Amino acid sequence: MFGSKPTFSDREDAGRQLAEAMLAHPMHDPVVMALPRGGVPVAFEVAQRLGIPLDLLIVRKIGAPGHPEYGIGAVVDGKEPHVVISEEAARHFHIPPGYIATERDHQVAEIERRHRMYFGEDEPEQHDHSGRDIILVDDGIANGGSIRAGIHALKEMGVGTIRIAVPVAPRDLLETLKEEVDEIVCLSAPERLEAVSRHYGDFSETTDQDVVRLLKEARRVNRMIH
Repeated sequence: MFGSKPTFSDREDAGRQLAEAMLAHPMHDPVVMALPRGGVPVAFEVAQRLGIPLDLLIVRKIGAPGHPEYGIGAVVDGKEPHVVISEEAARHFHIPPGYIATERDHQVAEIERRHRMYFGEDEPEQHDHSGRDIILVDDGIANGGSIRAGIHALKEMGVGTIRIAVPVAPRDLLETLKEEVDEIVCLSAPERLEAVSRHYGDFSETTDQDVVRLLKEARRVNRMIH
């Protein structure tokens, strides 16, 4: 569903608008999974409006040798961390022996640190969503590296269906992503996306403290509902 071009006052506003759009797409036993950190305030609003659980999918980029800003792959949180390497991106760079394994270990350690910070000493089973319908949420898609890694990992985890829900993403990227998921809900799909931040009035950084607070609130509300 590709719509017109709204402006979002902030991530919460974007999440409320996404939730309204999602009401027309009923799902069986769904879970909202946010890409932290910026996707969490958006996903929180979706989860609250739809009355469903909120979880995180922590994705860490693997940068190219000497060009850390250029992603050649990613590591995704899970019972077993999932490593996704873009062969096309990797071909553009000379990858030294052992480089990807070293980067993987580095990013797995960072994922474990963030997981403990966000969830405390929880059990991996609490994040096992095999067979369930997933709504994968971010605050916008620029180049698609993180969301593609997330989709790949969710499929390996054996989830039921995957729906992407984002406020804004470039139209051509959405066309390619359509082949990889069951459905896409996107509120604004410009031909050219210069920056996700330009579609928000307030795009101030989401902090780790914000993530922890929203997760606690989501769990509290979910317990009340169920």
